[in-house]
Amino acid sequence: MTAPSDAPSGAMPEAHRDTPAAAPVATSVTRPFYWSVRRELWEHRALYVAPVAVAGLVLFGFLVSLIDLPRRAQHLSELDPARQAAALAEPYHFAAAAIMFTALIVGLFYCLGALHNERRDRSILFWKSLPVSDLVTVLSKASIPLVVMPLITFIVVVALQVAMLLLNTVGRVASGISAAPLWTQVPLVQMELLLAYGMIVVALWYAPVYGWLLLVSGWARRAPFLWAVLPPLALCLVEKIAFDTHYFGSILVHRLGGFSDAFGDGAFSRRAGAGGMSDPLSHVDAVVFLSMPGLWAGLAVAAGFIAAAVWQRRYRDPN
Repeated sequence: MTAPSDAPSGAMPEAHRDTPAAAPVATSVTRPFYWSVRRELWEHRALYVAPVAVAGLVLFGFLVSLIDLPRRAQHLSELDPARQAAALAEPYHFAAAAIMFTALIVGLFYCLGALHNERRDRSILFWKSLPVSDLVTVLSKASIPLVVMPLITFIVVVALQVAMLLLNTVGRVASGISAAPLWTQVPLVQMELLLAYGMIVVALWYAPVYGWLLLVSGWARRAPFLWAVLPPLALCLVEKIAFDTHYFGSILVHRLGGFSDAFGDGAFSRRAGAGGMSDPLSHVDAVVFLSMPGLWAGLAVAAGFIAAAVWQRRYRDPN
């Protein structure tokens, strides 16, 4: 017969009483931000589809141009080395410019709809019920044009230019033309480094524009494009009528295209468009760009716009 136990029937064994309770699994503070960014990419496929589509069009046009490769190669052989290098590099500069322009347009229109669309279709009620703060949500949307789109653009441009170089090489070899000038006179590595620098410059310089569009996107109940464009134009008009000055308009014009100082002599766009830079990195002037008061003033304004967008998403009636 089993001896009765001295411990009460409902008592927990000593070993279990001494075992500490399992600590709750800590959630990484970056995980909500990571999934918020992925959500934006899932919902807005144009962010990467548009650059890839443009790259496909550029590559198709480049393939068609290879049909006339022997005649163009003969014409290039008659040019001096500087002009020959410029002509060889021109398609690669055009490809980069086309995709960068596409990414810029897509980023601007994404910002216009980033906060407006979720309010229009009432999905904001669902997203606000999730354990993701308004700060994380707005920052994830701001990171798309500032970080994600430049990264996508860089990857697409590099892949496109490498494919163009390889196809050009194959076409030259198949046509009995030497491919050596192509590899010696097209500074592909320098162009990719210049591209990376250029993407950083564009993202930082256009940061206040992106911030303003995000703020308008969350504030405007309808027609966010008009609310984004008309107030600045109205300010320019009022300033001109009231004071006969155009300071605000000059600031806008400078902001929308005044980052040429980041490339030294300011002739970057002309020389890059013509493919006339034997050493693209020789025109990089990061010190001048980072010392520009307009850059830091613009970043401060962008931070203010983004903070206002967070505030209005947090406290404004989601309906």
